[in-house]
Amino acid sequence: MSTTASGPSASHPAAPASITREERKVLAGTLVGTTIEWYDFFIYAQAAGLVLSAQYFGPLASDNPALGQIMAWASLGISFLFRPLGAIIAGHLGDRIGRKKMLVLTLILMGAATSLIGLLPNYAMIGVGAPILLTLLRILQGFSAGGEWGGAALLSVEHAPISKRGIFGAYPQIGVPVGMILATGVIWILTTVLSPEQFASFGWRIPFLFSVVLVLVGYYIRRQVEESPVFAELAERKAESSAPLGTLFKKNTKEVVLSALIFIGNNAVGYMIIAFFAAYASRPIEDGGSVGLDRAPVLLATTLASFGWLIFTMWGGALSDKLGRVRTFQIGYILLIVWLIPTFLMIDMANIWAYGIGIFVLTVGMGLSYGPMSAMYAEMFPAQVRYSGVSIGYALGAILGGAFAPTIAETLLAETGKSISIAIYMIIVCIISLIGVSLVKETKGVDLGITKHTS
Repeated sequence: MSTTASGPSASHPAAPASITREERKVLAGTLVGTTIEWYDFFIYAQAAGLVLSAQYFGPLASDNPALGQIMAWASLGISFLFRPLGAIIAGHLGDRIGRKKMLVLTLILMGAATSLIGLLPNYAMIGVGAPILLTLLRILQGFSAGGEWGGAALLSVEHAPISKRGIFGAYPQIGVPVGMILATGVIWILTTVLSPEQFASFGWRIPFLFSVVLVLVGYYIRRQVEESPVFAELAERKAESSAPLGTLFKKNTKEVVLSALIFIGNNAVGYMIIAFFAAYASRPIEDGGSVGLDRAPVLLATTLASFGWLIFTMWGGALSDKLGRVRTFQIGYILLIVWLIPTFLMIDMANIWAYGIGIFVLTVGMGLSYGPMSAMYAEMFPAQVRYSGVSIGYALGAILGGAFAPTIAETLLAETGKSISIAIYMIIVCIISLIGVSLVKETKGVDLGITKHTS
């Protein structure tokens, strides 16, 4: 006897005309939670490009400022190496004890790590211990994020009517651009009202400490959400899921690999938007920059472009309910491949309007290659290993994609002196993801429940 996900099911009721109260609670819980998690994650990404090099890593390479920045980007990437561990543990426990409990735990872990970074002494105060402790807290952030996305994605998709999985699944996805809007917006406000000296002295810590408030809000909202109905069904059949992690790699290795490949392009380009573009465009010419735009307008333009990411992510989820997950992904990746070189050319024009328009247009492809992800991943795995499968695939994709994308970009820039080399690197990873998603058989409409088959 085995348990698998079946094909399109006629047993599902028709989608309701309106969203129920419970469904609204689920969507709010997944959106708020992922927003807070990614706010915490992106605050670090922004700080890595603006202040962490000078305060924590620069003194380790005082004779080479570029190396200090590369080390700061590397600290951003190292946490991704621990996301699979978080995904494995959270996925394994989530498949056993429920999505909801794991989501609350990962939210608390992320918030605690972020708040402690805001209190951490810098290199001038405690020496080499500062970058070491910072890296350890960053690892805790990565561990937490590894378990966050899978649970949020499944909670929304498993509650969705069969014809609305794409749009329901887009809610945890837009937590990324909303988190980025919050993170970049808060830093923009601080850089506007504080002098550069004040921001470097204490202002950059405020966004990290503000995470405490957001976590309390997210904790309250997530406590109100009911457990996923599919997990409730699964809990009644524990004997059939005695070893979900072992079953995953025994029967669904192909799906894990494909889900990782599908994500790397989107994640790599995403971390260019999240972290690299603003730092690259606002680096002063006297400090080795090649664009030299003022920091505050660049942060504002990046924040505004994030609204495009939000809008097109929702559109991508809704579009996938009509065109299918695979086709929507393909359109998104083709748009990214076509627009990446123009984006870098527009940034290098050193004009704030060109910068903003270039990134905003890039978010069209970003949204279409991210909005359908929750629904597609949930539909790729059987219920017994779904949490583990989507979490691990997502985490591996993040390692191969965005983990060290800013580090690689900074290195390419230092070696070649030309931003076009970064664009070519981004195009290559997007082509890999385009091939990966094209190898997936369309998943739209598969039965997310569990079905017994006797052999």
